[in-house]
Amino acid sequence: MFKKYLHGRKKYNSIAILLFFLISLQLSGETDKKLLILGDSLSAGYGIPLEKQWAKVVQRKLNSSEKKIRLINSSLSGETTGGGLSRISNLLIIHSPDFILIELGGNDALRGYPVEKIKSNLKEICKIAQKQKVTVILMQMRIPPNYGKRYSEALESIYTELAGELNIKLVPFMLNNIALDSSLMLPDGIHPNENGQLLIAEEVFKWISFL
Repeated sequence: MFKKYLHGRKKYNSIAILLFFLISLQLSGETDKKLLILGDSLSAGYGIPLEKQWAKVVQRKLNSSEKKIRLINSSLSGETTGGGLSRISNLLIIHSPDFILIELGGNDALRGYPVEKIKSNLKEICKIAQKQKVTVILMQMRIPPNYGKRYSEALESIYTELAGELNIKLVPFMLNNIALDSSLMLPDGIHPNENGQLLIAEEVFKWISFL
């Protein structure tokens, strides 16, 4: 009888320990902050193996640090601000992020879309996120100078304007110190190679650490 009692107690203790472990894991996961990346091919890692893309490198850095942030990369190659606007509401419902990094506008500009339309789409994306209490981080975008100084400057200015109008954080364009260095770019001259991805990851990790 006593042996059965001890056996029952051991079984009960094992179950209790297992439940405690599972609950701890669940609570730990729930406390992690989530950052949704809404970008184009620069964030989707065009031409680069998954594990060497900057978002994956940043996630590994975060996992090794005390900063518990999980990146959710919903970027698509060829994405425009219009495409981002059409997806943002569903992405917020599905992922419930705490932060969102918006890296869009480059493809719009390369196609010569009106700057005011680009701004309007970005503003609406930001406002939808803010309405859901999501902290917005907007990345400055730039295009090659051969598109004309007037258009290029007009494009760049909308990001500064939006940051001020909506009181959101503006971060530098990820290719600022990379685009003109051919050793850091793919042969197409538009997308960063594996070495460029590492430099982007270092910069992104720096400002994510302050979130």
